[in-house]
Amino acid sequence: MISSWLSSARHAVVLTGAGMSTESGLPDFRSAKTGLWNRFNPQQLASTYALEHQRQSFVEFYQYRIRTLRSCKPHEGHAILADWEHRGWIKQIITQNVDGFHQQAGSRHVIELHGSLRTVRCQRCGNTQDSEVYLHNRLHCECGGFLRPSVVLFGEMLPEDAIEKAWQAAQKSDLLIVLGSSLQVSPANQLPVIAKRNGAKIVIVNWEVTELDDIADIVIHNRKIGDVLREIHHELKESGE
Repeated sequence: MISSWLSSARHAVVLTGAGMSTESGLPDFRSAKTGLWNRFNPQQLASTYALEHQRQSFVEFYQYRIRTLRSCKPHEGHAILADWEHRGWIKQIITQNVDGFHQQAGSRHVIELHGSLRTVRCQRCGNTQDSEVYLHNRLHCECGGFLRPSVVLFGEMLPEDAIEKAWQAAQKSDLLIVLGSSLQVSPANQLPVIAKRNGAKIVIVNWEVTELDDIADIVIHNRKIGDVLREIHHELKESGE
């Protein structure tokens, strides 16, 4: 069913959340056993307050996150999405993730709602550098400004440009596939509602129940995203698409 919807869709869009990245080995914030909440308090450390008043703890937290990111890589599911984009089956990926795995796997049309952990930017001049400099304790720009990760911190607004692009993508979509998002965080949790309102079919693939399951046309729980995407990809190939 999903494969036929995908092959016939005019403007299919994918929304990915933390569950997409945990299959690559990255810890998320909320998982009961492996989430970052068990080691840190992200709401405190990944915040504008920590940036200004607890800078050493802020730096150590992001050094840990960048180091963890560098030890992981995209999984097969990321590669399948990149292939679908290349073939024209999906038009855009909207992601709540900051790991850059979609781009690393080859996807080009990616809207990052929460920024990227792949770079750091200067608070003074705005120049960006590869986030690896953080691992070498190079924390200041040539202009003297402090380098901070290019992610949205607690206490900051999401980038207006990314929100606008995501809104437009949801409005244009006739198929929206949600992969690994709990759909608890705004504004991402409004995107399926917008898509549904405009007549799109909604597919939700998430390990646990979400609050928007009742508006979805297909819901898949308790399965790895990579396995689900592999099955759909196999069906598409078998049908000669």
